Amino acid sequence: MALLEQLHKRYATKKFDASKKISSQDLSTLLEAIRLSASSYGLQAYKVLVVENEAIRKQLRAVAWDQSQITDASQLLVFAFESNFDEKGVDHFVQNIAETRNIDASTLSGYSDMMKGSVKRPKEELHNWLGRQPYIALGFGLVAAAELNIDSCPMEGFDPDQFDEILGLKAKGLKSVVLLAIGYRSKEDDYQHLAKVRRSNEELFITI
Repeated sequence: MALLEQLHKRYATKKFDASKKISSQDLSTLLEAIRLSASSYGLQAYKVLVVENEAIRKQLRAVAWDQSQITDASQLLVFAFESNFDEKGVDHFVQNIAETRNIDASTLSGYSDMMKGSVKRPKEELHNWLGRQPYIALGFGLVAAAELNIDSCPMEGFDPDQFDEILGLKAKGLKSVVLLAIGYRSKEDDYQHLAKVRRSNEELFITI
């Protein structure tokens, strides 16, 4: 399968070629793949910031252990969950379902109540759940990038609070959790020449 070939080729790019930019068409395709990601109940209680501004990215690099991917990648995607997500968010989602499928929202009352029950939980527990959702979208982005021959690097090495401050996320009710740098590898990135290391099927999978 072509997809498996691309996944064998992909790696967490350490050095990007800052002179190479992703085409608007490929970027649009990659973002659409992320939009189509699965999520719990389909709520998608998160936002994805596409950071291109060079000045802002320099600030972000300073609070991300000075990692060059932050500034040298074509774009930096910041995945942030909606920290204030509540029953109103569920209502908005239900209304979107009703409009998209041309049905009466009242027919979804049972589903709505179930989802509202999930968001009525202690804040720490709720944030733990919401904070995991962007990682699913991140996975879709990684696979889409590989399919498009776009190099990428998922990143957790940054100060979320500082990122939130620089990007004004708190005022938007958002909290950053993970990054995805996307672009094209530099010829100077030695990691591209290393063999991919993964567990064997026997070590990774358990059939019951």
